Amino acid sequence: MKFTKMEGLGNDYIYVDGAKEAIPYDKKPEIVRRLSDRHFGIGGDGVIFINPNPRGDFEMEMWNADGTRSEMCGNGMRCVGKYVHDMGLTDKTELAIESGGKMKYLTLTLKDGQVESVCVDMGEAGLAPEVIPADLGKANPEGAAQATVTPVEGIGVQTTEGQPANASQVAVISQPITVDGKVYEMTLVNMGNPHAVVFYDGIDDMDIEAIGPKFENHPCFPQRTNTEFIEVIDRTHVKMRVWERGTGETLACGTGACAVGVACMLNGKTEDHVTVSLLGGDLDIRWDRAKNRVYKTGPAKFVFQGEVELPELNA
Repeated sequence: MKFTKMEGLGNDYIYVDGAKEAIPYDKKPEIVRRLSDRHFGIGGDGVIFINPNPRGDFEMEMWNADGTRSEMCGNGMRCVGKYVHDMGLTDKTELAIESGGKMKYLTLTLKDGQVESVCVDMGEAGLAPEVIPADLGKANPEGAAQATVTPVEGIGVQTTEGQPANASQVAVISQPITVDGKVYEMTLVNMGNPHAVVFYDGIDDMDIEAIGPKFENHPCFPQRTNTEFIEVIDRTHVKMRVWERGTGETLACGTGACAVGVACMLNGKTEDHVTVSLLGGDLDIRWDRAKNRVYKTGPAKFVFQGEVELPELNA
């Protein structure tokens, strides 16, 4: 199987042209786990198959490193945009790419005929508990702080199929959650996948390997969650570390950076346009509250290309 290794701010995935490489779906979990292994495989945060798509230009089929499916990856989406353009699959600079059943819209910025940066319209920020999804009744032990939602004004009505028309008019803001006996405050945002944003002093020194899995697998989150730990630098700049569902700590998470921008704005900590500094670099995040659209701009890069044998196909 031919593959391309790419990274967006250090969030690295193995990319496969699904139109040329026919991999049976039931074989993909095992193949993804082996290829993602950084010692015995190619190494990456997961595998992304770029497939033909009659509903748009392409489909991004994303798999986590542990062999589970994921709905969306913002850094991965930028890399898909660069891949399809620079590999000659399209000459468009405005693209519609489906991921997890939802369409994302990309604007490619070129330099010398190659993609230099990608702006992704990440769509609406899902804010209500049922959209995340989150069972707030399980956030704390009995007798602890009760679950609440906060009415919010001036945010466009969410139109996600199957969700209530007023789903984006309430939000989970600064909700107490007890993790390993300690109470934190989280703000929840769905950017095509679930995120719990936690403001945390001293993220450089935190033991994310210990706390991250406990947030990810907390009973409050029926589909697990990604967790972002945030320090606010000023009104236009925040710093973030992320524990990604099914992968662990990564150098960057595009949907996580979008969730962070929205959470910071909901809590009144930043303006509606903010730079999010991740371990792998910076992303530009803008939230249009009136339309409830989140825009993310950042780089995407090729690392290397190769070919790998897949003994799993003969098993």
